[in-house]
Amino acid sequence: MSAHSSETISNSVLWGGDGSPFRISYGKLMMWLFLISDALTFGGLLIAYGFERHAIGSWPLAEKVFSAFPGTGTMKLPLIYVALMTFILIISSVTMVLAVEAGHRLDKKKVKKWMILTVIGGLFFLLSQVWEWSHFIHGSGGYITTTTGEYYHFDKDYGFHEGDVAHMEFTNEMALVQNKYGMGESLTLSNEESKKIFDQRVDFFHGANLKRNEYHPGHPQYANFFFFITGFHGFHVFSGVVINFLILLQVMKGTYDKRGHFEMVEKSGLYWHFIDLVWVFVFTFFYLV
Repeated sequence: MSAHSSETISNSVLWGGDGSPFRISYGKLMMWLFLISDALTFGGLLIAYGFERHAIGSWPLAEKVFSAFPGTGTMKLPLIYVALMTFILIISSVTMVLAVEAGHRLDKKKVKKWMILTVIGGLFFLLSQVWEWSHFIHGSGGYITTTTGEYYHFDKDYGFHEGDVAHMEFTNEMALVQNKYGMGESLTLSNEESKKIFDQRVDFFHGANLKRNEYHPGHPQYANFFFFITGFHGFHVFSGVVINFLILLQVMKGTYDKRGHFEMVEKSGLYWHFIDLVWVFVFTFFYLV
């Protein structure tokens, strides 16, 4: 019975199929596969970061490290600028959603409008990250070590660098803080005590690089993870801005009007939303936890 039935059904019906089982284009399917592999990469980085942080035990407090805001001098605004960067990036994801929605309606004018705002949001985030990196590298005061192996941070940002310390003199406003970035309580010394310890210093370091950083002396991994994770994400944002800009040019030229669809905007939107989602995890694990 079954053999007879199969002989009466044409091969086109048996093996031809009825289009993609997921009703998705090849381009979007490949984008999803890429995003899955990229998510695994970021996941591995964040897991490594968490493992290293747990292994070390004591870890710098993000609200102490990232407390600067452009144009405010030495005023301390813990995580405010990082929060602003995050907010702008999330808003750019909203504008991308609106661009994709306009593309579904073949509304070229609205697609152009929302894509421009998305590119602007991405550029703001990139420039903010450049400023944050610069501030992180140059540091916020530095630290000194003593003959007993203890280290002390400066209480304020004085704007000097390692080469200037030999000629620096203490003022009444300057003080040292012991264990400022540690997990325990910090102790702010008086000006007299600070000056005595400073004059007997063994070493002074200011800023951050791949070998040392003022935020957690003796543990370079903090700066290494910061540079690699935020830098890797920043590269994704940069590539996303470039892609969105190129697609915006095609929108303005009317390329997608001729094709009759704006699927490229949707594929770019998938990538941009992924970038935003990854930053939410980076912001949570690196800055908040």
